[in-house]
Amino acid sequence: MANRNTVGFGLIPSGALGATPSTGGQNKYKIDSGYGSSIYLGQPVQYDTAGGANDNPGYIINGQDAITRSTIGVFNGCFYTDATTNKPTFSSYFPRTTAPANSEDVDAFIIDNPFQQYNVQLDTRLAATAALAQAEMGKTLGLTVSANGAASANSGSTLSGQSNSQLTVGTASNAVANQWRLLRVAEDPENEDLITTPQTNPALANFSGFATVVVVANLSQWFGSGSVSA
Repeated sequence: MANRNTVGFGLIPSGALGATPSTGGQNKYKIDSGYGSSIYLGQPVQYDTAGGANDNPGYIINGQDAITRSTIGVFNGCFYTDATTNKPTFSSYFPRTTAPANSEDVDAFIIDNPFQQYNVQLDTRLAATAALAQAEMGKTLGLTVSANGAASANSGSTLSGQSNSQLTVGTASNAVANQWRLLRVAEDPENEDLITTPQTNPALANFSGFATVVVVANLSQWFGSGSVSA
């Protein structure tokens, strides 16, 4: 059956390894005032250890500027005092260069269980046949690269705050090199076709190859794997 997915949606929590239910558990971290990159709902993040302009060590930064970045988890919204209105503000995404009133930091809410599983959309069909698609399971892949400092609309919606990232099939590797490990197709009857070729005709969008699959973090800062960035 063909898929109904048309636009990427980043990472959405879906259970945990060991068949543990997903609690949606999150913890509070800090984004440095004036940080220059937007961060969207469902986007991986990391602790900064290198430092730079408006992203000092110990703060949360974009963890999607390369497919080999390690991560502490996935962004789930933020809270700050608006510098213009001086009102407490909750936002589903962090607008780049946001500087709260009195140069305070931004509170970021991060789903930080390293064993959390996520649903994510493929950016093309996984393979030409069912047998070849099955052979891709267990490989590591990266998400759509979201460059540091990119214009805020490049990586997600400024209306909903949702990431538009997809899992990039072309990055699949048997090496322990990429941020996410592919586990299986998601149990979504309308989006589980791994072999249909994506359609370029909008009228045939429901015949896309953008299946929904399940991944888990492969490179985690909690376990000292992967690299970090400024």
